[in-house]
Amino acid sequence: MDLYSLRFQLLSFLTLGCLIVASAGCAMNPVSGRPEVTLISAEQEKKLGAEAAKDVEEQMGLVADEKFTPYLATLGQRLAEQSPRQDVTYQFHVVDMPEPNAFALPGGYVYVSRGLLALVNSEDELAGVVGHEIGHVAARHSVQKISKQGPFAVVFGIVSGITGLVSPLVGSIVGGIGDVAQGLVFSPYSRSQETEADRIGQEMAAKAGWDPAALSTFLNTLGREVTLMSKEPRKPSFFDSHPATPDRVEKTAEHAKKLTRAKREPISASHEIFLARLDGLVFGQRAANGIFDGHSFLHPDMNFFVQFPEKWEHENTPQKIVAVAPDKEAAVILGAVAEGDDPLDGARALEKATKSSDIVGKTQTITIGDLRAAHTQIEGDGRGKLDITWIAHGGLIYQVVGLAKSKQFETLQAVFHAVSHSFRPLTSPERANIKEKRVRLVKAHPGETIEALATRTNSAWKKEQIAVSNGLAVGDSLKEGQLIKVAIAEPYESKKPR
Repeated sequence: MDLYSLRFQLLSFLTLGCLIVASAGCAMNPVSGRPEVTLISAEQEKKLGAEAAKDVEEQMGLVADEKFTPYLATLGQRLAEQSPRQDVTYQFHVVDMPEPNAFALPGGYVYVSRGLLALVNSEDELAGVVGHEIGHVAARHSVQKISKQGPFAVVFGIVSGITGLVSPLVGSIVGGIGDVAQGLVFSPYSRSQETEADRIGQEMAAKAGWDPAALSTFLNTLGREVTLMSKEPRKPSFFDSHPATPDRVEKTAEHAKKLTRAKREPISASHEIFLARLDGLVFGQRAANGIFDGHSFLHPDMNFFVQFPEKWEHENTPQKIVAVAPDKEAAVILGAVAEGDDPLDGARALEKATKSSDIVGKTQTITIGDLRAAHTQIEGDGRGKLDITWIAHGGLIYQVVGLAKSKQFETLQAVFHAVSHSFRPLTSPERANIKEKRVRLVKAHPGETIEALATRTNSAWKKEQIAVSNGLAVGDSLKEGQLIKVAIAEPYESKKPR
């Protein structure tokens, strides 16, 4: 049988299969042009994406940069005009995530992290990354892997023992942690899906007027960043779901040679203008979200300090701050739960959320330093217990919850007490010493080395990170006036009244 006849029979078989399983849903894949059986309709996909987008915004946060966000939207829409899929409304956002990452949700939601932007060195590279994510949407890759999704713990590990304690009561307290579906964000795509998204993204970039070879350049940068970070603990990132293998770099470079780049002016008129868009980008922790200094957490805008246990991994999300015990079977969770100056309002809010009637009555009013507070302990579901402290500060009621299995709870009470009683307003020196790293552009001196530039500018990045972030080799000599990205630790100016 010849190849054409085989393809024709296969297409006929798939079409017949769609008719047979019509109840499950069938559609033509916008990329392959072939019918595919799907359990999720286009409308369901959009709804699922919209719900997941809310989770991303609430649990990760978005960066509303007046300078960069509109630019990203303009770049993304220009790419989207070339997408083989036009039945979705594409949206483009910068997610408030220090790790290098980019991902897409069903229904056209595309995200790049500020951590990834620090590695980008041209508009062509950014177009390649965004085009790749549009490619995943166009080919419905997220929908195809939904069946494999599982709960994603934004926090290192509210897993095993802790999730086993979740009852309606505990769930109302822990709620919001780990709701983002791993299958929609960080679970890896198959090799064929990655290859397909690379191809689609490069073709869209070329048609929109950008260099399709830039994706290969950026993947090489990612590979170097992986090597640089390999000895450091890190959270889920673009590296996990988009492995930057040498083979992939080579394939994208070869595919770019086959494409014809349309003659269109870039959005940024020059390389320098593009880099200027990144000037001021926060790298690492954002002080506006509060920062960890070791295991101390300081929030300049909300004016509080709290000390978490040593050796406990911690995570700062827009909704909560969480510290998890080394054995992953205990946690401390801190968040604002009500407005006002009566700490018992926190207990009342919990009663309302859990439809209980005996929390306030079992709560004792106390003081922590000069702050009004209240404290209680609650049985979970027989296997776990909670130590809860509510603290009134700055017009808000903060809730500090210690959560552990019943058999470990007594030994951990001192830990929970120490955390809640460490809560206090910031001192003036603490506030003055809060800094955040920002990407800044500096001009190189003639023949200057990267190491010398790092020393001259007092860069928070070491020479290796400067080299990777600028697509250079550590030993390169720089040209006079060459713009180089560095990270500078700068004092944080709070934008909220104290």
